[in-house]
Amino acid sequence: MRTPELLGMMDRYSARNYHPLPVVIERASGIWAWDPEGNRYLDFLSCYSAMNHGHCHPALVAALEKQARLVAVTSRAFHNAELGPFLKELCELTGHEMALPMNTGAEAVETAIKAARAWGYRERGVPDGQAEIIACTDNFHGRTVTIVSFSSEPAYRDGFGPFTPGFRLIPYGDAEALARAIGPHTVAFLVEPIQGESGVRVPPEGFLRRAREICSARGVLLVADEIQTGLGRTGRLLCCDHEGIKPDLVVLGKALGGGLLPISAVVGSAAVLGVFRPGEHGSTFGGNPLACAVARRALQVLVEERLAQRAAERGAQLMAGLRALHSPHVKEVRGRGLLVGVELVPQAGGARRFCESLMSEGLLCKETHQDVVRFAPPLVIGPEDIDWALERVRRVLAS
Repeated sequence: MRTPELLGMMDRYSARNYHPLPVVIERASGIWAWDPEGNRYLDFLSCYSAMNHGHCHPALVAALEKQARLVAVTSRAFHNAELGPFLKELCELTGHEMALPMNTGAEAVETAIKAARAWGYRERGVPDGQAEIIACTDNFHGRTVTIVSFSSEPAYRDGFGPFTPGFRLIPYGDAEALARAIGPHTVAFLVEPIQGESGVRVPPEGFLRRAREICSARGVLLVADEIQTGLGRTGRLLCCDHEGIKPDLVVLGKALGGGLLPISAVVGSAAVLGVFRPGEHGSTFGGNPLACAVARRALQVLVEERLAQRAAERGAQLMAGLRALHSPHVKEVRGRGLLVGVELVPQAGGARRFCESLMSEGLLCKETHQDVVRFAPPLVIGPEDIDWALERVRRVLAS
């Protein structure tokens, strides 16, 4: 089918929960994607950082094909031969003691919330039903009813109440506000090391270190949502590594599946994840052998191909190139590694039209929060490809 027919089909049959650019991706490889008419595009979004390894990485496709011929799904009613090795390798790589596998990022965030609350009741002695979790304004942790209950974005909340209680918000990046907000029933502080969805907002230097100190001193869990920032995206294995801190729980997803399958996990201390008892939490597909086999190979490729180091190098090149454009449309270029946001001035007329123009130039990206263009190419991208993209950005900003 051709692009117009496929777009018409979406318009007729799809719920209107997304507003995608008018492009249809029929096939993809590495950093490139093609539409049904054969037009080629550089993927500069990577499925919101799920595609760190690039599209259809040969080693990951081979792992997928091999495991699919053995067994794909077993449920957690039985053991499978891939889950144990996956959890061991994930814990060893991240430096944590225990892991709990799920499917999506939102499921993993919900898992972390349940773990923190159960830990508060069973280990801290918080009265039943009184556990409180602190999060930040402008956060994005998913779209379940509980998660949007502590969102400050009206578009995520309007029409979806009543909401789950037990959450308090502080300004992002304000460690002293965190200290003031902690009460006797506070069990955890949930935070993104960089807020991706709200416009690639990087907190002040030292914020995470200070948050770690405060949480440790007050007996509160530090929970880092690294679904977008983790697994090499910001130039280190985990974004928290930039400040040398170790959270009590880390939420992982997106790139964990190597761009092929959904898989997520919460990693952390045995003292926290060990609070779960059989039957209290789970998922039919969580930890399935097909996803685990792909994730194991994805972690190996991450190390073998030095993807975190490449993100640091190419990210420095990208941000330097963007800042050198000196466009009157651009208010700020910010980010870390290959997670970059270009905030436009209000007079620019919004980021959407720039993303549409970049699409016409063969560069795929997406606007966020109206005035920010988010750039997050696959970590396998080369220096010449960054230059190719920068030339397209220059043309669009100039026109």
